[in-house]
Amino acid sequence: MTTFTMGRRALIAAVAALGLTGPALADGHQVLDSIHFLIPGGAGGGWDGTARGTGEALTNAGLVGSASYENMSGGGGGKAIGYLIENAESNYGTLMVNSTPIVIRSLTGVFPHNFRDLTLVAGTIGDYAAMVVAADSDINSMADLIAAYDADPAGTAIGGGSVPGGMDHLVAAMVMEAAGKDALNVKYIPYDAGGKAMAALLSGEIAALSTGFSEAVALAQAGEVKIIGVTADERVAAMDSAPTMKEQGIDTSFVNWRGFFAAPGLPGDKLAMYQDAIAKMYDTPEWEEVRARNGWVNIHNSGDDFLSFLENQEKVIGDLMKKLGFL
Repeated sequence: MTTFTMGRRALIAAVAALGLTGPALADGHQVLDSIHFLIPGGAGGGWDGTARGTGEALTNAGLVGSASYENMSGGGGGKAIGYLIENAESNYGTLMVNSTPIVIRSLTGVFPHNFRDLTLVAGTIGDYAAMVVAADSDINSMADLIAAYDADPAGTAIGGGSVPGGMDHLVAAMVMEAAGKDALNVKYIPYDAGGKAMAALLSGEIAALSTGFSEAVALAQAGEVKIIGVTADERVAAMDSAPTMKEQGIDTSFVNWRGFFAAPGLPGDKLAMYQDAIAKMYDTPEWEEVRARNGWVNIHNSGDDFLSFLENQEKVIGDLMKKLGFL
């Protein structure tokens, strides 16, 4: 009797080709041994938290064997995108996290690439934006921030962990515009990711910080900041003491999607495995723990749905940026 031995890679490819990809093969081996997460910004930012939270859920749920992480900041995210495109074949084991800025920065021409130059894997979550102040600040509400701005516009700077015209700047502009101020007059100071922006807030270099709600929740729980406004339609369970912009008379809401991209030319079977693991992740208690802890909203768009979603974002954000004078 002739025995037939199939290599593990070939076995995985065969299973994937048959559409039988599951969280584990019959012998208990993981379908995906590992994922390397490429993070286009520094530690402490929203991209960093999303990649590490997703890796935590995937590994703890047994959908992926192990996860590793690499922070590659520079060029407002452009350095990591360029790296992934230029070194595509050696990075088929890599997923890069990104979000609304990949749309914004290609619209403004900050870098030459856009989402169409990458393999679209899946949009995974939404994160509301928040305005925060230092825990010992005299500012306790959006009304207080607006009053401080009216009294001294140049001395009431708002910071963010993204470039001018980037996500945090755009949110600050939207909020101030909705509060009846000219967004172009608001002094915005950019920092490389959330950690440095937080240091500037604590030192008094900026009066308020525009950031992701999940980051704001972690900082508020640590006693470092007060959240004075959230861009959700209703208060968010992750921190229901944080007031919305709308309840304070500022009629604006916004949710920043985040998702994952892979190198161009990624083989279809590998793409299917990534998408399958992410889809299965949503049904696990490990993911729910991470999601609830961060106050994220589940927004799952895979493949062609992700492309349609991004193309719609491109139009909506382009129109908004023109209105605000950023384009």
